[in-house]
Amino acid sequence: MPSTSSSTSDFSGLWIPLVTPFRGDAVDHAALAALAEGLAPLGIAGFVVCGSTGEAAALDADEQLAVLATVAQAAPALPRIMGLSGYHLGKTVAWVRQLNEQGLAGLLVPAPSYIRPSQAGLQAWFEAIAEASAAPILVYDIPYRTGATITRETLLALAADPRIRGLKDCGGDMAKTRALIADSRLQVLAGEDAQIFSTVAEGGAGAIAASAHLQTARFVQVIRLLRDGRLAEARALWQPLLPLIEALFAEPNPGPLKAVLAQQGLMQDALRAPMTRAGDALRERLFQLLAALSRP
Repeated sequence: MPSTSSSTSDFSGLWIPLVTPFRGDAVDHAALAALAEGLAPLGIAGFVVCGSTGEAAALDADEQLAVLATVAQAAPALPRIMGLSGYHLGKTVAWVRQLNEQGLAGLLVPAPSYIRPSQAGLQAWFEAIAEASAAPILVYDIPYRTGATITRETLLALAADPRIRGLKDCGGDMAKTRALIADSRLQVLAGEDAQIFSTVAEGGAGAIAASAHLQTARFVQVIRLLRDGRLAEARALWQPLLPLIEALFAEPNPGPLKAVLAQQGLMQDALRAPMTRAGDALRERLFQLLAALSRP
């Protein structure tokens, strides 16, 4: 069994699930490196590479490894979590073994898509991946993408495995979220950006938030204030962010986010099909919201 760093892993704080910039149809590694370098000193915990925000489903294996290498070179001091997805267990485990040489802080692993296995099947899926991985596992509970709901009981059973250390929570069930936070064996990270305040205020460890490509320092400060119990100060910073978060997810992520990053000159406004660019009305709304947030 690969050795893991599970006893020392810490996934608290704000993690940025990086977009993958494209120039035409090719990965724009220069833009990716500049993006990572710009975000690294802003107080974030680290990066999630090749998640859904990074359009990983549209990247082949060589492209994913190249993206990971670019981020590692651009921001070597920050830990990296690698996104993982699939539904063929043998192929997924083989990919995990390839990733064991990459010095990862963790793997972000959803349920297998499309298949919708039983709870026993879901538990076996995560445990097989954990067995193969040199990095600790964060379970990605996102039933609206995978079609599979991971129950509270299954997540608590997985928490008994020392190789499984955290949860990216997009499950939409606050009672389940509270139970896992109270259990305390898994670090619970908000995965829905609009739920950062409530999750961290309830005792969650932090967030993985695509919105935090923008107004990054403000997101970092909200989480720090919440973890210090300074709710009123956190709320004053948080509430103006909510219209921006809502707009960024008004069309499929990362289209709206890339529109803003392109407007800021950080990359081209390019996505891989079947993802499409944000509509004109939404772009204008986003630009206005950001301008308002930037005013003193």
